[in-house]
Amino acid sequence: MTLLIRKIQRPDAPAFRACLDSVARERKYLAQVEALPLERVEAFVSQSVENDAAQFVALEGGELVGWCDVFPHWAYALQHAGSLGMGVREDFRGRGIGERLLRATLDDALRKGIYRVTLEARADNLRAIRLYERVGFIHEGVARAGLRFDGRFHDAVRMALLQGPASTA
Repeated sequence: MTLLIRKIQRPDAPAFRACLDSVARERKYLAQVEALPLERVEAFVSQSVENDAAQFVALEGGELVGWCDVFPHWAYALQHAGSLGMGVREDFRGRGIGERLLRATLDDALRKGIYRVTLEARADNLRAIRLYERVGFIHEGVARAGLRFDGRFHDAVRMALLQGPASTA
């Protein structure tokens, strides 16, 4: 099947919510354990589209199977920085979809003036950490007991990518 990576669109909201919910319910990769109600997700997607956010989706055979986004910080001195979020449905992992989503999103974020991109990943999520390293993210630290699922604590790896003018700072 053909994989399509493109900007998110308003009609994607229900499928985006379903994909987000699928990854969240794994209780391993995202800070949330279920997606917000559809009305909230629709409002979020509408705002993303309206603001031309760096938010992309992956579609295989017309089915939304992953997403990636970088949202800039709201404070003036931090508007060059953004936070990364992404996920790929379990049954579509290991096909390079995450890397394609990540690269498209980072390119768009750079065009929008987001020169520092940060993320936190669960320390035992080695597949994701290797992906982030491959595209240039560096480790900035560890948040000890930064995440908690079902009463169990997990360290969170903090990583950042400097791009554009920030890469020479």
